[in-house]
Amino acid sequence: MAAVFLYAAYTKLREPWLVFAMSIDAYQLLPQWAVLTLGRTIPWLELLLGLLLAMGIALRYTAAAAAILLGVFFGIMVHAYAQGLKIDCGCFGLGEPITARTLLRDGVLLAACLTLTFLAVRQRARRFVAQENKLATQS
Repeated sequence: MAAVFLYAAYTKLREPWLVFAMSIDAYQLLPQWAVLTLGRTIPWLELLLGLLLAMGIALRYTAAAAAILLGVFFGIMVHAYAQGLKIDCGCFGLGEPITARTLLRDGVLLAACLTLTFLAVRQRARRFVAQENKLATQS
């Protein structure tokens, strides 16, 4: 998942931010100020999430944030596809239209991110139970 977020950030950051903002605007969902704000910030958020995932820092929260972001992206893409919009998805730069294939890919990425979140939360819960058991046996 880290590689996916890092690559997505790279493809957006190597272009002027207005290029990505135009991809966001094509969805016809947000006012101009929101499009411009997201065009500037989403690539940096993806970079941050990619780095945090790669380093395993606060994995429960980082994976959950990544899953939420992917879930929002996926929902918006499904909406655009259902409306018949012939636009770029904006996932990995320009030139990638929303198709059944991109929806399948992003759905798989979302499922992988949700799985990572579940595993990170479960691992933390197991550590917590193990610590509680250790403390109980020491008492």
